[in-house]
Amino acid sequence: MPLARSVFGRGILVTDMDFLKTVRRRSFLSEIVYIVLNVGLAAVLVFLVRITGSPFPAFAFVILSMWRVLAVRPRFWVAHIQANLVCFIVSISFVVFLYVINLANIGDLNSLIVQSIVAVFFIAWSLFLKPQSKRFYVVLQAGVALFVGIAAIYTVSYGWLVLLVVLMVWIVGYATARHVLSNYEEPHLILLSLAWGLVMAEIGWLAYHWTIAYPILPNILLPQISIITLSYGFLTYKMYDAYFHNQAIRFNDVFLPLSFAINISIVLMLFFNKPGSASINVLSLIATLGIMLVVESIIYLIINQKFFAQK
Repeated sequence: MPLARSVFGRGILVTDMDFLKTVRRRSFLSEIVYIVLNVGLAAVLVFLVRITGSPFPAFAFVILSMWRVLAVRPRFWVAHIQANLVCFIVSISFVVFLYVINLANIGDLNSLIVQSIVAVFFIAWSLFLKPQSKRFYVVLQAGVALFVGIAAIYTVSYGWLVLLVVLMVWIVGYATARHVLSNYEEPHLILLSLAWGLVMAEIGWLAYHWTIAYPILPNILLPQISIITLSYGFLTYKMYDAYFHNQAIRFNDVFLPLSFAINISIVLMLFFNKPGSASINVLSLIATLGIMLVVESIIYLIINQKFFAQK
């Protein structure tokens, strides 16, 4: 039989079961409010970009929607901003993609459909991936931010000052590295994050002078550098994870990501980097990378079973 509690000063007898129902009711309502707010945010951003034809009102709304980051004492602002950089990068990239789609000459209805599809991915990010705190999901969050952040930068940065582009790439690199390393309680968090940011900045400088993109739809392109940085970012993560757990980087821990990253670079530069490569459909690129991944996974399993199997 549930215990009874007296509400302060009222003499009303309330059972533990009543409190449990109230908590559940509040939890359910908070979940509904959370879903509505995130869906509403995506809808408002689409509306702002389509109505104004400019990304800046949507940028301002994204910043406004993150007001809780600064809802602390000023001495905690820097820490809170750094902790939320990954979320900010994904949101800003979403606005950039909406703006690019809006500029593409694919018709109002088609652009609305494509923007709605992108909005669905953003909602999925907001509702399912962003709230997660397990290490696997934290790494996945950083990977998404790295890919969409670099893609967004090189989609719109042609003609910009190289210093500005390199700085933005450095921020993406620093933020994603810090996001992953903070989950490991890394004592050299800042130093390693700055180091990865520097590597990304150097890659960003090279990519600024040598940018290749693949058409997804007419006038909507996928920058090559976003694929390359994601593959090498994953390789770097696997190397760090292997060293963190084993105090050494074993070949069987990094063979697959290393082989995949190197082969991606070779394939992209030899077969998808020619003057006529602009006509290559992104589906053929995805198919090629998928076949590479399957083949290398089979090779890895064979090698691992033959040379690294543990009794």
